[in-house]
Amino acid sequence: MNIGEASRASGVSAKMLRYYEEIGLIPKAGRTGAGYRVYSAADVHTLRFIRRARDLGLPIERIKLLVGLWHDRQRPSREVKRIAEQHVAELDAKIAELTAMRNSLQELADACHGDHRPECPILEAFEGGGHGGHGAAPAGQGAAGAMPDGHAGHGAGHAEHGGVATSQAEPSRLTQPAPAARGRSGHAHHH
Repeated sequence: MNIGEASRASGVSAKMLRYYEEIGLIPKAGRTGAGYRVYSAADVHTLRFIRRARDLGLPIERIKLLVGLWHDRQRPSREVKRIAEQHVAELDAKIAELTAMRNSLQELADACHGDHRPECPILEAFEGGGHGGHGAAPAGQGAAGAMPDGHAGHGAGHAEHGGVATSQAEPSRLTQPAPAARGRSGHAHHH
């Protein structure tokens, strides 16, 4: 089957299919006399395997390991389990980090009167003044999800979400002053 048919049958875009071939995740496709790629049913089966692993958030490096283990009929299942458990632990850490972000923001929202007054603990916390006055510093700051430097983890999804991650990665700054070394673009103030 051609690349379009393989894409439809596997649920993997033609662009990703070419990328997976380029990085060696799948074998180089056969070619027709005219140079068009030709994929087998086994290739489509592997692409479906890859798609399912990507749907669960596994990174390419681990998928390469899993594809290798899947094709190795003498594989020890403990290796597969180790890879899965490592990914589960990372997902748990991301969930804890996101929960801490959400809780910090919810506590700030709860502290804001949301009325005609200009004072707002949310804006004060974003500005870096969240420790003083108005009770803007939520109870439990620095608890689960915060790293020793006061930053909530490594910033879930910096590159994965194309620039949006910067705002997601900095929620600990809501209630904790940012170290001078952080120097991210989020420091622009509009008064």
